Amino acid sequence: MTLIEPSNTEAPLPKGVTDFLPEKAGKIGHIESRIRAVFQQWGFRRIITPLLEFHDVMALGMGDDLKEKAFRFDDRQTGKLLAIPPDITPQIARIVATRMRGYPLPHRICYYGRVLRHAELQAGRSREIFQAGVELIGLDSPEADAEMIAMAVEVLKSLGIEDFKVDIGQVEFFRGIMAASGLSDAVQRPLREAIAKKDASAVRVILDAAEVADAVKNEIAALPRLFGGREVLGDAGRVVANDRSKRALDNISQVLDILDIHGVSSYVTLDLGEIRGLDYHTGVTFEGFVGGLGEPVCGGGRYDNLTARYGFPAPATGFAFNILALLSALERRPDLEASAERDFLLFNVKDDRREVLEIAQALRRNGFSAARDIIRRDLENSLAYAKRMNIRHMMIIGDPGCSEDEVHVIRVAERTSMTIKKADILNGTFSPGTDAH
Repeated sequence: MTLIEPSNTEAPLPKGVTDFLPEKAGKIGHIESRIRAVFQQWGFRRIITPLLEFHDVMALGMGDDLKEKAFRFDDRQTGKLLAIPPDITPQIARIVATRMRGYPLPHRICYYGRVLRHAELQAGRSREIFQAGVELIGLDSPEADAEMIAMAVEVLKSLGIEDFKVDIGQVEFFRGIMAASGLSDAVQRPLREAIAKKDASAVRVILDAAEVADAVKNEIAALPRLFGGREVLGDAGRVVANDRSKRALDNISQVLDILDIHGVSSYVTLDLGEIRGLDYHTGVTFEGFVGGLGEPVCGGGRYDNLTARYGFPAPATGFAFNILALLSALERRPDLEASAERDFLLFNVKDDRREVLEIAQALRRNGFSAARDIIRRDLENSLAYAKRMNIRHMMIIGDPGCSEDEVHVIRVAERTSMTIKKADILNGTFSPGTDAH
């Protein structure tokens, strides 16, 4: 066996993946717990999907882009090609279409997990994506689309984020314009790229070279500018003439009316030039952005054709959070820092361990975390350990300065202290002046 030299301890990890040490793992757990609470409150039930799928089955539910990003390898047992899922939604579609056919619609499903994708190994680019998402399957309704957006807003608010926006698009609006334009695929492809980049000058150059009516050029040239508040619907309605795009505008208007009822419209902007997921989505799409962060923290939309690929046609909508993007947005927030902390380290001066173990049990019964400092060391070293481990309080049992029915509690960060009656701890009436975690 080859031993790893201490100086090379980072070497074994492939690029694009990382270890999450307790402090960061605790923050991720805190974010996941807030998301999970909202999903459960809205009536969604969890599904746990496998880490491996047969590639040919998985590929049915993936677009070309995702297929290229999937990790694939041979299965020694069957000789078939396996895939590590690059996204969980196709797995949900497979499960609904095959394992849940007898269940009544709609399905309200949530999931939490990690997926793996091939990625260009740019600085900070991760191959691992922590996802937490929902799928609402069986409802073709603006209310279902609005429910997804309202849930995303509620999660972001529950995490204490205030500076965020949800950008709403509608891929049918763009499809209607393209279908009515008569432009060839050879022209449409670079147009899509330019519109996706919001490059109005490139759009104009492509249109100037195309043989197409001025009215069509005006419709397409307007796309990068159709961004803003609800007034965008009026602007778009004056620009387009085809029925397909007008139906898409009506659909967004209905979704916005329902979002008014949810009370979340102030967080919403419209972006009719957003064509993300054009080969996958079938209606309303959305992404959530937090101020100061360049990537979206969540995204989703309507995808009515996915479950049909597994033999079970059903309308569907959903979205997912990128947990690591949320972590980047929240990293230095006090409440997130506090989520990685623990409540008590118990320092026992006495030779007998019975009392300290009984006090630890009482603290845990009352919702506090309590770890015993089993290593024999002096108080200063124990306090240094507590600070390094993000433990809020040191509780000293058998402190010479206390009476027999008391313990000494030190707040580690401030080095302030208090004396507490043991009976209050055992009876559950004790509070150290901070929330339990």
